[in-house]
Amino acid sequence: MNIIVFQSDWTYMEGAVASTYGVIKNVNPNIEIITATHDIPKFDIYSASYRLRQYVSFWPKGTIFVSVVDPGVGTKRKACIAKSEDGYYFVTPDNGTLTHINKEHPIIEVREIDEEKNRLASTKGVAIFHGRDLFGYCAAKLACGLISYEEVGEKYPVEEIIQFEIIEAKYEKDKVEGYIEIDDPNFGNLWTNIETEKALDIFNYGEDVLIELYKGEEIIYEGKTKFSKAFGDVEVGEVVLYNNELMKLALAIYQGSFLEKYKAGFGLEYKIIIRRNDYE
Repeated sequence: MNIIVFQSDWTYMEGAVASTYGVIKNVNPNIEIITATHDIPKFDIYSASYRLRQYVSFWPKGTIFVSVVDPGVGTKRKACIAKSEDGYYFVTPDNGTLTHINKEHPIIEVREIDEEKNRLASTKGVAIFHGRDLFGYCAAKLACGLISYEEVGEKYPVEEIIQFEIIEAKYEKDKVEGYIEIDDPNFGNLWTNIETEKALDIFNYGEDVLIELYKGEEIIYEGKTKFSKAFGDVEVGEVVLYNNELMKLALAIYQGSFLEKYKAGFGLEYKIIIRRNDYE
């Protein structure tokens, strides 16, 4: 009996989550369902892709991840289940959600869900709730062994999976340049695409570094900033550059919100340059 881990942009403001979990439990009441989040920003496929990347590695092999951020629900976009080389399954619309997973947990096979065989029969007149009627239901059948992976539907080339472009950071002798990949909305932190281990070849923990953060052509933060392992290494209200949970550099205000104070966000327009303090 495989675990199902579920994320969506549905929130808990109405009955979507409860009805979907009910469908899964009706397939088999012993299926364990874990909520990752139902607070992905609505229609934000990129964030869905990143959040999968954030937590997948910490789950047992064989776990089934269902991700439903699906602005194209009911259209011709593919509904699929992908399998990674390290034994995870991903049940999702093929709309970009598999981007970060395919980079770090390479997908070896993908199958389009056969709606004639693997959707909830009592809801065939409904086109706008595949999260419940197709993704949740088919994931439940796979989790409890009612179908094999091969019985999900026809496979199609992994090369056809829709993906976003992922930009790598640039590392030089005295500086590194990247962008803000995602935010930590609750605490107001900004997570970059800069790998900490590579940055440590340029500067060390405990040092002050020089940071420029851009929104387009506008600098929204510029200053000398401590590079630290812990938030509390600076005073309350001060900015700190730290190593986040994914071993990438991130910006925070200790017991404050960098996101709110500097009106920041994430995406390619938010470029960050970090230089050694003795940079010339």
